[in-house]
Amino acid sequence: MFNELERKAPSNFGRPLGWIRRPQARLARIPLGILLVLGGIFSFLPVLGIWMLPLGLLLLAIDVPALQGPVSRTVIWGKRKWQNWQRQRRAKRSQ
Repeated sequence: MFNELERKAPSNFGRPLGWIRRPQARLARIPLGILLVLGGIFSFLPVLGIWMLPLGLLLLAIDVPALQGPVSRTVIWGKRKWQNWQRQRRAKRSQ
């Protein structure tokens, strides 16, 4: 998941993502993941958003084995849903 995201992201986002994935960045990754999850929970506040929750869970799943399975399944499920939705949109446009 992160490899694909890193390839598709603009360089000003892809480079920090590559850095945060390195094993040496664990001390920065865990607090950042926790802060993103908390920010996602408080997404009703003006500056924070729900987008922070999945990103925080993805970062935490790198270091917390108990999260790896559920997060992986959710990412795969979301990707399938997205692809099916796009396929349906294209089919409707071509009719």
